[in-house]
Amino acid sequence: MIPHLPIDLVRETVQRALAEDVSGAGDITSLAVVPETARVAFELRARQNGVLCGLQPAIEVFTQAGPNLSIDVLASDGDPLEPDESVLRIEGAARECMLAERTALNFLGRMSGIATLTRRYVDEIVGTKAKIVHTRKTTPGLRAFEIQAVRAGGGAPHRFNLSDAILIKDNHIAAVKSPAEAVRAARENAGHMVRISCEIDRLEDLSRVMKAGADVVLLDNFNIGDLRSAVVEAASRVILEASGGVTLESVRHIAETGVEIISVGSLTHSAPNFDFGLDAV
Repeated sequence: MIPHLPIDLVRETVQRALAEDVSGAGDITSLAVVPETARVAFELRARQNGVLCGLQPAIEVFTQAGPNLSIDVLASDGDPLEPDESVLRIEGAARECMLAERTALNFLGRMSGIATLTRRYVDEIVGTKAKIVHTRKTTPGLRAFEIQAVRAGGGAPHRFNLSDAILIKDNHIAAVKSPAEAVRAARENAGHMVRISCEIDRLEDLSRVMKAGADVVLLDNFNIGDLRSAVVEAASRVILEASGGVTLESVRHIAETGVEIISVGSLTHSAPNFDFGLDAV
């Protein structure tokens, strides 16, 4: 079961999202066309195969748009979906349902799209020891939601923010002499509970950063041969993470080299929207 997001975060994010639609005079189409007393029943249904995520914010959208709406939850985040499968049933005032429609679909479409793409990557590496993880290439203000979607698709967590771990990248290294020097400086300043990861783009730097005290080494845009060599050289003394240009076509080959972690930015920055619809019943 996918853990729920903090309720205060969900409420505040949904409030901001609804405010994008409900400003000025509000939903002037429904106010002009739909009688105030009109009542409806809708089901929110998938239009394609994939993985569900986003129920929590979607339910919150309908709750905020219509406190008296009746909402039946018909599925759970992480469930596989088929076309025409219903995930929510909503009954109540027609105007309130229509007020919530697009915002609820946006949350579900974005998060289920990420979960669906993540599941494709996870399925590609079944039988290897590698894990698929996200990056910080997320939509500003929606990171917690998008990372939850990665988890719903079977992915594993990476850093949530800059304070989670030390990750030394190329621009940090540019300010000092070498990757190994950066790791030594980090080791001197970090507490014993903080992990240190260092990005390298040359195989010859691996032994140096391991000797300097790295816990994790990020192998940036390594080819398959160099990844294999790195796994042999590291001999499980550090965690190896492959990153850079990972695709569905290449991820299996990368996982079979023996690396433990594969970080994939496209999970959150390039996932296609999942198609849902709100249908009258």
